[in-house]
Amino acid sequence: MRRQILVVVLALLFVGVVAVSADEAVLIDFSLLKADILADPLHQGKFTENKGSMMDFSSVAGAGYTDDQKKQMRTSLSIRNWDVVLASSSRTNFNQQFSMTAEVPVAADAKQFAGKTVFGLRVHFPTESYNSWARVSPPFEIPAFEPKADIDDQGVISPKASAQGSDPVNARLSRFEGAYDPNTKVTTALGIVKNVGVIKSVAVNVKGLNFPHGLSVVLRDADGNDKIIFMGYLNFDGWKELRWDNPQYIGDVRNRELRIFPLYPKTVPFVKFDGFLVTRDASTEGGDFVAYFKDVKLLYDKAVLETASDIDDESVWGIVGQKEADRKLFESKRFGHSQVMRYLERQKQEVKDSFTPATTTK
Repeated sequence: MRRQILVVVLALLFVGVVAVSADEAVLIDFSLLKADILADPLHQGKFTENKGSMMDFSSVAGAGYTDDQKKQMRTSLSIRNWDVVLASSSRTNFNQQFSMTAEVPVAADAKQFAGKTVFGLRVHFPTESYNSWARVSPPFEIPAFEPKADIDDQGVISPKASAQGSDPVNARLSRFEGAYDPNTKVTTALGIVKNVGVIKSVAVNVKGLNFPHGLSVVLRDADGNDKIIFMGYLNFDGWKELRWDNPQYIGDVRNRELRIFPLYPKTVPFVKFDGFLVTRDASTEGGDFVAYFKDVKLLYDKAVLETASDIDDESVWGIVGQKEADRKLFESKRFGHSQVMRYLERQKQEVKDSFTPATTTK
């Protein structure tokens, strides 16, 4: 067989290896999501979308939309596009209106992340004494197999030819997997990391402002299941790395359950970033809450060892690609429809804030 995971593990046992070192990846770095294309018509000198994470869902939206409506189906992971949704008991118009995300520049002389752009979050919790929460989510589900592409300053996405060259590791990464640095041996992604087996640790770089609220990271696996990981409380001032260590992680491979897993089409288990969850206890103060986030990082074991293969399974069967195409079609219907509805609502919206002065006739 071309891959014998069990044999490799047993070999490690016989040579006396008693611990497994985990791979490291930056699951999402918000400084890479700064808006840099498509000018904002309401704010001169500012942009609305992030070039590196642009997605165009109009390609699978069908013929029932006009060209202007299809243009609204282009979006990105630009920080201001992220959604903040309050618990149903807290979701009043006022609370929801003042719950939002923003790009926030860090001062050039700051001790940490100087000159970087970070993810700013504002949530307006109810002032009444009851539990509440706010879910922060990306504007669309981050695609797992989106191929690399060339994106121009108008947000038009063009397929990019595959090129192995002298950097085969980066060549085989999909667009939202980001890039691998051979010097640090760390992958910096735009929301997805593949070949993830057991997660050893999760870390978040967050700037707290002495709020007693709890922070959780939401991760989604290849089967679409969400895992909410509680990181800790934000009752501190300044930047801090909140870390969660998996209490069920077994470092000594001699104590692990040894199993052989089916390979294709299950060779690419992955983890997606699906947002944050902020929880507010009834006993704490409500009203406005503010925090800032720089990145989310992972330490994890590889699910399978990467070895050479003499057959390209995916090019023969296309099973993984078809699943991803189905997911993209579903996402286009969900996201595209909501974007068109928002566009039509904006077309009907009155933009003036004052009445036209009355004219005096003689």
